[in-house]
Amino acid sequence: MDESPDPQAHGTPQSVEPRAMDHELSVPDARRHGVLALLAVGTMINYLDRTVLGIAAPSISSELKLSPEALGLAFSAFGWSYAMGQVPGGWLMDKLGSRLTYFLSVIVWSLFTFLQGFARGLPSLFAFRFGLGLAEAPCFPLNNRVVMAWFPAGERARATAVYTVGEYVGLAFTPLLLWITNRFGWRAMTYAVGLAGIGFGIVWWTQYRDREVSTGARPRAKASWRDISRLLKMRPILGASIGQFGGNSTLVFFLTWFPTYLAQERGMDWIRSGFFAILPYIAAGCGVLGGGWFSDGLLRRGRSLTFARKLPVIAGLLGSSTIMLANYAESDLVVISVMSVAFFAQGMTGLGWAVMSEIAPLSMMGLAGGLFSLAANLASILTPLVIGFVLGWTGSFYWALAYVAAMAMLGALSYVFVLGEVKRIEMD
Repeated sequence: MDESPDPQAHGTPQSVEPRAMDHELSVPDARRHGVLALLAVGTMINYLDRTVLGIAAPSISSELKLSPEALGLAFSAFGWSYAMGQVPGGWLMDKLGSRLTYFLSVIVWSLFTFLQGFARGLPSLFAFRFGLGLAEAPCFPLNNRVVMAWFPAGERARATAVYTVGEYVGLAFTPLLLWITNRFGWRAMTYAVGLAGIGFGIVWWTQYRDREVSTGARPRAKASWRDISRLLKMRPILGASIGQFGGNSTLVFFLTWFPTYLAQERGMDWIRSGFFAILPYIAAGCGVLGGGWFSDGLLRRGRSLTFARKLPVIAGLLGSSTIMLANYAESDLVVISVMSVAFFAQGMTGLGWAVMSEIAPLSMMGLAGGLFSLAANLASILTPLVIGFVLGWTGSFYWALAYVAAMAMLGALSYVFVLGEVKRIEMD
């Protein structure tokens, strides 16, 4: 559901992430806004491709005779490979640069989305989802790297919020994709989304150019398991990672099981559930933008970096835990209202990427971001599996929503008691 905005990776040969110093950013606003628009559209395509299986799930489970447990396994395939690909994705990004890495990533993940339309059972569906996750792994680390290079510190939270809102704009296409599925079949829907991604990849290649900026930090010749161990023992890295895992658990629910929840648990038909489903995604987009603007506003008014970055995320995690209240609602309107509040709050947790960009050691930005993203996106593995097995055992989403709420609370506690001060970690 990552989450939430997901984040930068690194691998064996490690070099420094570009970190634009404010005085170096003499780039015209129009050009920076153009770069940000590309990131937003790319993120929209990214999440659209992630969610096609969730939208098609009722049709796929019926046609391919998949149990809830099998469907949960297919959902989780993305999470396994996405987590595995974080560190190699960062290595590739450092080797090839942002422009080429993003182009290859978009083209390959779009091809795997297209191929999902050829699935004939769980093995092939699992394989195509696995390939999708592996190809998408560099996306958020790359987004973060581009923002660091093109935007000054006082604008990075807002820039992160703008491209992150692309996640939810993409998901807001759910009614259209449901209509395509209902009219032409779920396979046609995967073909359409896959082709759209390939088209965007071509646009990215023709419009974007890399901008590398000196960080003032000495590049490291290589990364090692010792480096990874050192980072994982640092409370700020660990606290931010657990927090992002908690926020991503809510996001992944909406990416995977939410359409099935509306159709099966609430009994909404295809078209009605499509229009109802769009409301939480709109709310989440508002939460992303609101969290970024709120955080930067606190910073401009003289509040500490720790206060300005942590407050919106903690509030978002606590708000996400309200998703469990849907278990006690009777009317569909109340359920959608609860889901919208929870997803609005989850959108605020996307600021976790800004937190990571402020605490990661300059000489290990890629590696720290990769570990952060890997930990956060364990939610993409666990959440679909837990919900699938709970649904298979109980036939109800009651304990599934309770699990999502509990993970959000875990994330909030991590930000309060583990993360500590938001400041740059200094390493030898």
